[in-house]
Amino acid sequence: MNLIIDWLFSQYKGIPFHIVVLELISVVFALLSVWYSKRENILVYPTGIVATGIATYILLFWGLLGDMLINAYYFVMSVFGWYVWTRKVDATHFIPITNTSRQERGWGLLLFVATLVFVVLVYLLFDKFNSWTAYVDTLTTAIFFVGMWLMAKKKLENWIFWIVGDVISVPLYLYKGLVFSSLQYFLFTIIAIYGYRAWKRSLGKSPQTLLK
Repeated sequence: MNLIIDWLFSQYKGIPFHIVVLELISVVFALLSVWYSKRENILVYPTGIVATGIATYILLFWGLLGDMLINAYYFVMSVFGWYVWTRKVDATHFIPITNTSRQERGWGLLLFVATLVFVVLVYLLFDKFNSWTAYVDTLTTAIFFVGMWLMAKKKLENWIFWIVGDVISVPLYLYKGLVFSSLQYFLFTIIAIYGYRAWKRSLGKSPQTLLK
């Protein structure tokens, strides 16, 4: 056990203490956000805003541009999703979980490709294609961009994108030395699987409350 603990904290050797503390806070709020999303609870967005705001700063500090763009985008989409989720279909019911339409799948594909192109251009501009992780980073960025967009629109398929992106991110963050974030994505994967199952059971149902 001591060897594991020593290895865990050795990954943070030389890293400013406030960065470590902020990463832990971000991880906690991110886990809360995903948990609330699984429950179709509106608190997914305020907790997500805190998590992504902190994460954006940390990733900017590390120069991880793709990951930073993901979190900045999450921040904006959290505000948008907060608005969408609180819209009502009648006097007592909020918008339901639905499947993506053919048109939305087309927009999702367009968003995926556009995100790939944009992130590649950013990496080229700042000469950041100096490691294999940069290429994986561009892929996960595009996957998560689509996932967040679908979640904001309360589409069941958002969970598929989260699961795929999370599975890729676990070893990626471990390789980068961000151990707590790697553990976070492992837990994200588990919650996302349960989230998909929970949302599938609620498919087409208009909730009367968003705090549950």
